[in-house]
Amino acid sequence: MKPTAYYIFETALGPCGIAWCEGERPAVTSFQLPDIDARATEERIARETGGRPSNPPPAIAAIVERVRRHFEGYPEDFRDVEVDLDGVGPFARQVYAAARAIPAGKTATYGEIAETLARPGAARAVGYALGKNPIPLIIPCHRVVAAGGKPGGFSAPGGLTTKSRMLAVEGVAWGLPPTLKSAQDLRRAAAKLKSQDPRLADWLSQPLSFKPNTEHSPYTGLFSAIVHQQLTPKAAAAILSRVKALFPGATFPEPGELLGTPDHVLKSAGLSQPKINALKDLASKTLDGTVPTAEIIVALNDDEIVRRLSSIRGVGRWTVEMLLIFNLGRTDVFPVDDYALRKGIAKVFGMPEVPSPKKALALGDAWQPYRTVASLYLWNVVNAEIF
Repeated sequence: MKPTAYYIFETALGPCGIAWCEGERPAVTSFQLPDIDARATEERIARETGGRPSNPPPAIAAIVERVRRHFEGYPEDFRDVEVDLDGVGPFARQVYAAARAIPAGKTATYGEIAETLARPGAARAVGYALGKNPIPLIIPCHRVVAAGGKPGGFSAPGGLTTKSRMLAVEGVAWGLPPTLKSAQDLRRAAAKLKSQDPRLADWLSQPLSFKPNTEHSPYTGLFSAIVHQQLTPKAAAAILSRVKALFPGATFPEPGELLGTPDHVLKSAGLSQPKINALKDLASKTLDGTVPTAEIIVALNDDEIVRRLSSIRGVGRWTVEMLLIFNLGRTDVFPVDDYALRKGIAKVFGMPEVPSPKKALALGDAWQPYRTVASLYLWNVVNAEIF
């Protein structure tokens, strides 16, 4: 077995990892797209390659710099990068060669790859091979989509969100709604918003940190939101902790477990009957697919998410909009029913009274498609007054 080394490095997309077989002509054996942090990225690439950490030799260091440049928005062509596919079968090698022929800024479907290989009807086999791709980006499986422009799959950390962001870097507006994932995303959106409405300029220059909590699935995010309704954060946290204690070994109760739990048991943890009803409706609608999985929700537009989730008992539009902003990081959400948001508008625009939701909505038309960013800064105005 060839000795393998790996290196972890930061990019605009997050911490990546690259592995290579050591020797006079090091070839890339594995590439790791960003996991939740550098440690998780390293653990994954170490586990998958069995390699050791090392500083990269000049040839690999040059690839690292090209990857960084690529993720900064200057697309690179990696077809010249030498890869080592030892252990990969002949069909997968053909699929990977076809994928490498797709230039940045373009996509192909699984079926089109199959046709290229003179294997019509092998679209599923193409998808399976790409799902096992050990060198994403350099073998650009993110450029292969399902028929009709549908997302298809993506097995790298971050799933379809990562796939969408990689395509966005290459100028392909595909698949998923834009999101705020980092402080850099927020700054870029704020800069564009300043040019759209100079009246916000001073407020958009104030320091603000924001990072969506992507750890929650739609089910767990709404579970927590329902428990917190009409309670102080401290009281809600205490009740949520007691509810979780009813289901040892689980971070949150599974939908089926929750439905099978008698109401009086849930009441003993401090839940009111209306909240029990809402949580059980949430569980039921999760099992029947109304509440999408974390993998599916990223591909749904905001209106579809609002339509689905507001059908849950006790879940209104405002609750869904908070999930869109603080869990999914959607860029153009404007929760005008939020009093604090409208109070911020009154402060910024010198209004004698807090505007109605209808008036606020009309004012926010000028802020599309960055109304989430405007909302975050308007809330910040109110928070600054409080503290």
